[in-house]
Amino acid sequence: MSAEDLEKYETEMELQLYREYRDVVGLFSYVVETERRFYLTNSVDLDVRTAENGDVFFDVKMQDAWVWDMYRPARFVKNVRVVTFKDVNVEELAKPDLEMPKEGFSS
Repeated sequence: MSAEDLEKYETEMELQLYREYRDVVGLFSYVVETERRFYLTNSVDLDVRTAENGDVFFDVKMQDAWVWDMYRPARFVKNVRVVTFKDVNVEELAKPDLEMPKEGFSS
């Protein structure tokens, strides 16, 4: 496999992942971003803890999550637990009051 073939394959995988994200994002209420992964979930529990040496770390638990990872064969995960000393970002997704029709909609 040439470098060009590999790049083309990765580009196609990223496009497929984006399309899947676009299709499922409306099913979830929260976005959780860690240093290693990006998750969509409806249930997130974030605990800020202190280690014995005084360092602060984050313990994040999610249920029924979708993971942005193009190398995963299955992106839906029943339970996720992330323990990290790095930043964690949790955002609640805005739910639009009016949903626009899908492309190709005719009246």
